[in-house]
Amino acid sequence: MITSEKALEIILTQTEDFGVEKIDLKDSLGRILKEEIVADRDFPPFHRASMDGIAITVEPFNKGIRKFKIEGVQAAGSPQLTLEDPNNCIEVMTGAMAPINSEAVIPYELVEIENGVAKVNTNDIKYFQNIHRKGLDRKKEDILIQKNTIISAAEIGVLATVGKTTVQVARNPKVMLISTGDELVEIDQTPADYQIRRSNIHTLVAILDMINTKADTIHIADDKPLLKQKIETILNHYDVLLFSGAVSKGKFDFLPEVLDELGVKKLFHKVRQRPGKPFWFGKKEDTTVFAFPGNPVSTFVSCMKYFYPWFQRSTGINYQNNNFAILAKDFNFKPDLTYFLQVKLENKNGQLLAHPIAGHGSGDLANLVDNDAFIELPTGKQSFSKGEVFPLIEYR
Repeated sequence: MITSEKALEIILTQTEDFGVEKIDLKDSLGRILKEEIVADRDFPPFHRASMDGIAITVEPFNKGIRKFKIEGVQAAGSPQLTLEDPNNCIEVMTGAMAPINSEAVIPYELVEIENGVAKVNTNDIKYFQNIHRKGLDRKKEDILIQKNTIISAAEIGVLATVGKTTVQVARNPKVMLISTGDELVEIDQTPADYQIRRSNIHTLVAILDMINTKADTIHIADDKPLLKQKIETILNHYDVLLFSGAVSKGKFDFLPEVLDELGVKKLFHKVRQRPGKPFWFGKKEDTTVFAFPGNPVSTFVSCMKYFYPWFQRSTGINYQNNNFAILAKDFNFKPDLTYFLQVKLENKNGQLLAHPIAGHGSGDLANLVDNDAFIELPTGKQSFSKGEVFPLIEYR
């Protein structure tokens, strides 16, 4: 049995490059960018008025002129006008080009307009006041977005402004989620006293949706020949298999044996952690297999702890968990295992506090709803004190 740290280390040596694909901009949110995005022109591309008002030349103002005849109106989206007489002004709208020869914009709040003349009610004007100068933000050919950036709403806006209707992104792996167990029925069925609904697969689908990865799903009964037949076909058609169940020591936990018979190389089985100790991980050629224990909390935390980092590294993100929280009260855990403790988070005075709500074991699916995250308590100690800081795995 290996440590949680060693398990993650092994997993991160088994990442794959699934290539690049071009997709529509509207579909790119949350995907991993696979090209550098450069400015196709200066940002902003012209001297731009940043307030509604009048555009003037500064020198006449500095000489005491406070009344300016209006020559015209510079609207946003219209060709640039020229201020012909430095003693005059042009009305200008936010986002419009600053007229040629104008050097400052005085907002309407400081102006009175009557009979085509603007009277200025301020004695303090600076050069380029309320003018966003051309190229101030970025210059043409500057890199705007680095390759291997996760595309958020911020990146979407920049991609649109440089005219990227399509975007090169990391191709996601083709994933199959597989549940096992004769006790499971579909969620639209009424389970018998000895049955439960098939919830883990829907949880895994949702976890993968959070990283914009779609997956197919299948349920296979606890029948070894059937398991072998189905898995053999799946191995040939998918990049990643995520199992829930059939990896422990029960009489119907056939999965490790079946995977071995199908030539999947076991890289480890069992991790010194709770929940999720029976976790199995292996590889067959370019297909990666994560076999999580079937208890709901085990499946949940194992997917987030191990599959997420593998996925990020495979798609070009340099994975490192930089999320931490402060334990809000003392907690004891005797077994010498890494313990993923369920916690409710509270941001208090700029500190992220983790309040333990441990639940009733790895089968207590409902307890996940009462929490926000797991904190990772290390091996080698039994008492964890209020105020100590531990790694955090957030799921909301």
